[in-house]
Amino acid sequence: MRTTFVKSLGAVAASDWNALVGGDHPFLRHEFLAALEEHGCLGERWGWLPRHLLVNDADGRLVGAAPLYLKYNSYGEFVFDWSWAEAYQRRGLRYYPKLVSAIPYTPATGPRLLVAPDSDPEAVRKALLEAALEKARAEGLSSLHWLFTGPEDTAFLEAQGLMLRAGCQFHWNNRGYRDFDDYLEGFSSHNRKKLRRERRRVQEAGVELEVLGGAEITDEQWRIFHRFYTSTFHKHGGHATLSESFFRALGHTLPDNVVLVLARHGRRYVAGAFNLRSADTLYGRHWGCEAEFHSLHFEACYYAGIDYAIAHGLRRFEPGAQGEHKVGRGFEPTATRSAHWVAHPGFAAAVRDFVGREHEAVEDYMLELAGHLPFKHAVEAAP
Repeated sequence: MRTTFVKSLGAVAASDWNALVGGDHPFLRHEFLAALEEHGCLGERWGWLPRHLLVNDADGRLVGAAPLYLKYNSYGEFVFDWSWAEAYQRRGLRYYPKLVSAIPYTPATGPRLLVAPDSDPEAVRKALLEAALEKARAEGLSSLHWLFTGPEDTAFLEAQGLMLRAGCQFHWNNRGYRDFDDYLEGFSSHNRKKLRRERRRVQEAGVELEVLGGAEITDEQWRIFHRFYTSTFHKHGGHATLSESFFRALGHTLPDNVVLVLARHGRRYVAGAFNLRSADTLYGRHWGCEAEFHSLHFEACYYAGIDYAIAHGLRRFEPGAQGEHKVGRGFEPTATRSAHWVAHPGFAAAVRDFVGREHEAVEDYMLELAGHLPFKHAVEAAP
C-alpha cells in the first residue's frame, strides 16, 4: 500500500472518495467536504488546512482515506482541548499546529478511517493510522486527534493504544411514533402540556414554518437564511465561517440531503434552521433569527425536526452539540467518542489520567440527566 497526503479534496475523484464513505454519511461525502474548501470556509484564515490522507493499493486503486486537517486553533471541533493548549503554553511548548481527523464545524459521529468495502479493513486502518502518526512526528506536531469516531474506528484506535475521550450529546430517537401527538403521549402530563403550550405560542404569534428540500430553495431564500446564520455569530461575538455560496452549493450537489426550515411572519421571513439528513438520521446544524418570538427557536430547531423525522420514517434526530434544555423535550443523553495521541510523554501521561477521570464524570452526568427526561416511564435504549 502507498500512502499520500493531498492539500485539497479536488485532487481526488468524487466517485473514488464516495465509494469509501459507505453507509449514508452526508458530512463525509466529497460534495460536502469539497464545498468547504471551494467556498472559503477553510484555510489559514480559519485555521483549518486540509491534509487529507489517501491509501492506494498496488494497482493504484484508492482503498482508504481519512479527512485530515492541520489545525492552528481548536475552533469548530466541539471536542474541547483549550486547557491542554494552555498547559503546553505554560511550559513554553507549542500545542499548535496539531493534526485532526474531523468534519469541520460538525459534531456528528461517523467513520474517520475510510476503507473500501472489498479491502482488508485492519490493514488499511493500520496504514492510515501509521501514516498520520509518522506525519505528526516528522513535522514535530504536538498531537493527533480523531474526533466523533464511530464504533469500529473507536475500537480500532483504542486497540492501537490511543487515549479515548468521552463526550455527551442529546439525541431524539423515533420509536415508531405515528405523529407528534403520539410522541407526546409518552410524556408526563406536566411536560406534555409544556410542549404543547410552546408550539401553540408560535402559532398564536402568527408564525408559519416552511420545510424545504435542497432543490426547492431559491437563491433569495439562501441569501435570507445566510443572513440569519451570520446574525447568530454577531450576537455572540463569534465568526461566521460558512459562506452563502457554500450553502447554495449543498442545495445543488446534495439536494436530497438538505432540509431547510424557514419561519415566516406575514410576508417576512424571520428565522431559519439548516439541517442535513441521511437515510435514517436528521442532523440539526445552524440557526438564526432577526425577530424574537416566544418558543420559535424550539419550534424551528427541535419540534419541526421531530415532525420531519416522524413523517419521513427517520430513526434519529441529532440536533448538534450541548444543550441540556433538550432533555426536557425528549432528547436523550448519548455518548460520543474521540481518540487522541500526544507526542510529549509527560503530557501524554497527564492527558491519559485526565480523560480517564473525565470519562467517569461524563457517565455520572449522563445518568443524572437521564433522570430528568420527560417520559412517564423509562425508555428503552435507542436502537
